[in-house]
Amino acid sequence: MKNPLVEVALLFLRLGFTAFGGPAAHIALMEEAVVRQRGWVTRAEFLDLLGATNLIPGPNSTEMAIHLGHRRAGWAGLVVAGTAFIVPAMGIVLAFAWVYVRYGSLPAVAHLLVGVKPVIIAVVAQALWNLGRAAVKSAWLAVVTVAALAASVAGVHELLVLFGAGVVAALVQLVRTRRLRGAASLVWPWSLAGGGGATAAATASAGLWPLFFFFLKVGSVLFGSGYVLLAFLRADLVERWHWLSDRQLLDAIAVGQVTPGPVFTTATFIGYVLHGTTGALVATLGIFLPAFVFVAISAPLVPRIRRSPTAGALLDGVNVASLALMAEVTWLLARSAVTSWWTAALALVSLALLVRFRISSVWLIAAGAALGLALAA
Repeated sequence: MKNPLVEVALLFLRLGFTAFGGPAAHIALMEEAVVRQRGWVTRAEFLDLLGATNLIPGPNSTEMAIHLGHRRAGWAGLVVAGTAFIVPAMGIVLAFAWVYVRYGSLPAVAHLLVGVKPVIIAVVAQALWNLGRAAVKSAWLAVVTVAALAASVAGVHELLVLFGAGVVAALVQLVRTRRLRGAASLVWPWSLAGGGGATAAATASAGLWPLFFFFLKVGSVLFGSGYVLLAFLRADLVERWHWLSDRQLLDAIAVGQVTPGPVFTTATFIGYVLHGTTGALVATLGIFLPAFVFVAISAPLVPRIRRSPTAGALLDGVNVASLALMAEVTWLLARSAVTSWWTAALALVSLALLVRFRISSVWLIAAGAALGLALAA
């Protein structure tokens, strides 16, 4: 008999080593692993968890891993899944940081990623199709999806897109059922907290406690996954406190983007540059700790929300808006990933293999990496 906790640990350790491509790709890989391959949750349950992660601050894909670990193995699974997903990525980033500090430059990984990125686009495209079929359950939800995508493309803030889609879906449900009573119960129990006090003690000297509290604040208030880290970090680390130069910050962001696992491991790199291994551990703990707390608070609430018709409709709206945001990010990533005839062919062949033969994405990613290196030689 399989031990659920061991299953959780092994799966998310593997993803921590192999999940390239950022949050959208990580979520696609998790959908493949826990819905289609293992059946730990249904596609509808997966969508509800995805919607919930988009309504709380912090690293979305890490929070998704924590949610799934909780569903599979309880509270111990919550801790094990998140830790297993973070630690491999942290170790890889730590190695990059050591090389960077010792030699003043980053190892070349561009050729490897040229082959990996088109495969990732195929993986995400398949996940979007599968999740979309489960999420868009009616014609009016299809309209909400298109409207959310249009709003996102037009530059509307993602939180407004998510909450707007949820409110519209809930109102449609209220009108259809004429249940106008109790609308006030739609207030969500988790909300964005203000974030000024955590770093008030920080000075131009990057001590360990100021470093920890700064990244604790980032993990507590930053929406939008790792893609919006650059502007957020630059305001404090470069302009306000002068802990880093622009080049160092850009190098840190680059390492977080090109290595597998959570993009928030950028904090590991910055912590190492400022305070060595101790700084790396402190910064990593600070930025990821809030994710465990937020998921622990919100996880028991998701099934209760689903049982309420009105609140469930709000969650349906958030789910389709989440997929709309994911689709826009995928399109932007595809424009930078598919840059030649062979990368286009690789993306199409990968998609065909995923759909027709259900080849594991891990093997396709490895093949794409090998092809990228071979063509660069």
